Amino acid sequence: MADIRTDTAFAVRMAGAADAEGFPPERAWETAPPVCFTRDWQGKNADGQRETRVRLLWNAQFLFLRFDARYRSITVFPDAEPSGRRDGLWDRDVCEVFLQPPDSAARAYKEIEVAPNGFWIDLDIAPGEKRDLRSGLRRRVHIDEQKEQWRAVLVLPMKSLAVRFEMPAVWRANFFRVEGAAEPRFYSAWRPTNTPEPNFHVPEAFGALVFTEAASKTKG
Repeated sequence: MADIRTDTAFAVRMAGAADAEGFPPERAWETAPPVCFTRDWQGKNADGQRETRVRLLWNAQFLFLRFDARYRSITVFPDAEPSGRRDGLWDRDVCEVFLQPPDSAARAYKEIEVAPNGFWIDLDIAPGEKRDLRSGLRRRVHIDEQKEQWRAVLVLPMKSLAVRFEMPAVWRANFFRVEGAAEPRFYSAWRPTNTPEPNFHVPEAFGALVFTEAASKTKG
């Protein structure tokens, strides 16, 4: 499928309650319009077999993300901390989200990554520094080998992302994907960063993340 070329993503208020583990019920995701991308960080070399789709839901306490990632191969680290946290996670296959709420400094943002085996890392990024975000995220992952697709669902406490969340809300954001055991790896992006070498840390390239009350208010 071709990319849906846009500079705006939408997070839709989740209807109903989360399940017993705090994740959205499957039917809730149907209200969230997908962000789709297949191209590399320069907006080139589309690969439909590595398509990534991202859907977002929210409520007052949490931001929910679902990555659906088609793959050619899967490469993951064999070890992590007991919590599943793994330094340098980006050196293997990952889906990533960078989030910049309105109260952020110009080049400060949150970076959250998840791997096909459920390993994760969350970081608070600012010029010249990189700290653990300690967001308290929860995740749920699944690999469908027949369809060659993996899925990751993240539950991110809103208080770890923004000092205060109020509607109406428009954040800045970008979504990324890395796949491959060795260079040249496939570095794909929703909003191309257009750097000479792969580099996702370009907040100027972020798109808008609009929080909406209902799916009927989304467009694009």
